[in-house]
Amino acid sequence: MPLPRPMSMSRWTAMLVAALAVAWYVFGDTGADRGGIGPEGVVIDGDDPKLVAMGRKVYADHCASCHGANLEGQPDWRVRNDDGKMPAPPHDETGHTWHHPDAALFAMTKYGREAMTGISMDTEMPVYNGVLTDEEIAASLAYIKSTWPPDIRAKHDALNERTRATAE
Repeated sequence: MPLPRPMSMSRWTAMLVAALAVAWYVFGDTGADRGGIGPEGVVIDGDDPKLVAMGRKVYADHCASCHGANLEGQPDWRVRNDDGKMPAPPHDETGHTWHHPDAALFAMTKYGREAMTGISMDTEMPVYNGVLTDEEIAASLAYIKSTWPPDIRAKHDALNERTRATAE
């Protein structure tokens, strides 16, 4: 039997956005009490000083032990460890975090990649649903985003615009 073709990033993104829309509908989330997260989607504001300050602390407390105090990730992050798991990638501009739209980053952090894709992921990345609030997740991502150089932020903003336009 032939192996299935890999899913294109645009198809994957469209499926992720659709899954998030269904989740919002099913769970009736208004997001009114969590700045930046609501029925209009997830918007991670790396320019909001209060959110970034909160995110710096959340990142230090929950993310830095694996992803590095300077967002540098673990060594050889693209090569599986001896246990078959992928090391934590960097969240600075050298990694691939900025290749994913805000909604996908939020969903992966909250629910894990496996829950979002249905594909088993051999990773040590914990699921933060029930550990961090939605605001804390958004804040940690805002902190990460705030560290990216302007050209990377511009590319990420354009990705978010394309993703939102696809979802409408």
